[in-house]
Amino acid sequence: MVSSAPADARATRTVGGRIAVSGITARGYHGVFEHERVEGQDFVVDVVLDLDLATAAVSDDLADTVDYGGLAAAVAADIEAEPLNLIEALAARIADTCLRLERVTTASVTVHKPQAPMPVSVADVAVTLVRTRSGEPSDDSSRDGETA
Repeated sequence: MVSSAPADARATRTVGGRIAVSGITARGYHGVFEHERVEGQDFVVDVVLDLDLATAAVSDDLADTVDYGGLAAAVAADIEAEPLNLIEALAARIADTCLRLERVTTASVTVHKPQAPMPVSVADVAVTLVRTRSGEPSDDSSRDGETA
């Protein structure tokens, strides 16, 4: 007799997880030029969070994961907050917000500045910053077992 049930649940386990929210858009007044501080522009942010999703996968309870709506609202609030000169600093602000969520161990934040003032035509300017729970900067190579 062949069972249609999934493989024995004891043979598998969740060892981590990743939540991604892309395209969070809000108006900010960041930049080094006066016109950027006066006129503002839209900034677009992509966030990837590493966290343990094992409990949420079993419980099916929002309390055991990150609320995507709350995350997006917090990122938008960071974009709309006090102006900064550099999008690198904005990415750091957003990463710190993400790491305040107790389940998050690593936050990768990409800030896009599509209307960045450039001497030639470009489709986008973006920076990506990765921070771990300890607050130390990280890079993606360390995730693959390489040392930075």
